[in-house]
Amino acid sequence: DPSYPVLAGQYADYLGHALRAYQRGQAGMPASANVRNNAIMGAFAVQLSAQDIENVAAWLSSLPSDLDTRK
Repeated sequence: DPSYPVLAGQYADYLGHALRAYQRGQAGMPASANVRNNAIMGAFAVQLSAQDIENVAAWLSSLPSDLDTRK
């Protein structure tokens, strides 16, 4: 579905940064703390440990996608 972002093949550091930003948004931190606010992603990300974020980001980045050929 083109309305969803492509996560497969995305850079792992970008995915980790995004997940941590969703955690900060869920925690109610100010916008100056580089937050992302989304009810679904925030609820998912807040449950993740630092190791979980590393693992999810590594797994998603390892998946084949159109992004893979652009790296």
